[in-house]
Amino acid sequence: MPLDVKKLSTHIGAEVLNLNLAEDLTTEAAAELNRLWLEHLVLVFRGQKLSQEDQLRVTTAFGEVGPLGRPAEFYPKGYSEILENIMLISNIREDGEPIGALPDGDMMFHHDMLHADIPHKGTILYAIEVPSEGGNTLFANGYTAYETLDADVREPLEGRMAFHHYHYGSTHIGDDIGTPAFSESTHPVFRTHEETGKKAIYINRLMTESVVDMADAEAKPLLDAVYDHSEKPEFVYEHVWQVGDLILWDNRCSMHGRTDFSETERRLMLRTTVRGESAPA
Repeated sequence: MPLDVKKLSTHIGAEVLNLNLAEDLTTEAAAELNRLWLEHLVLVFRGQKLSQEDQLRVTTAFGEVGPLGRPAEFYPKGYSEILENIMLISNIREDGEPIGALPDGDMMFHHDMLHADIPHKGTILYAIEVPSEGGNTLFANGYTAYETLDADVREPLEGRMAFHHYHYGSTHIGDDIGTPAFSESTHPVFRTHEETGKKAIYINRLMTESVVDMADAEAKPLLDAVYDHSEKPEFVYEHVWQVGDLILWDNRCSMHGRTDFSETERRLMLRTTVRGESAPA
């Protein structure tokens, strides 16, 4: 039986209805979810009640679970050993220190792990605690943004590589204070998805520093034009979180950002990733 699905916006996102992820997925259901993931880029599952083991099992339906990819200081604190490959995204503090990564504020659009040589291809985020307002996640379709990008901007960047740099502690707009830990990489400005064969914009404001072998004076206005275009509201789905929401997104062809929220309200998410299989091309 096909899964019951509701589109969430014109260009990106679908909610999968009436599926309990705490139960084992059949081979047929897992295959259909993978097909839907490639079609919609972002899948939303509401009302889930999952253990840590459940989330790891769900992640394996889409590939191998990715390592945390963070310095040890961002490993979870006070949770069971099963969380070896689960990252806490949280502003909750113990002894004045956040128990998780990316604790506060808004966050610019980005692709997860773009700063790695082989980025993780997917991310799963599960909501345990959410603020009463804000902390929404915005998802943008990189396929549509590429297909509608003005030729005067696209053509000078076609076939080019971009350099990416990321400080693990840097989260929100205007934040220039990072932890000493960082990672750097070089990837195509426009990535060809290895499963769909479609091209998507693969640069973002948070991590992309420059275009390889292009003068900054020429590259900067082109990059800014791509960012402005790819973040247009018509390409974006904004998710307002509820406790029990689980979202899977494809990092190869979408980017995401976060809206601000009150530092006085708790936010706790559990994050897993799907390991990438090869370097972007």
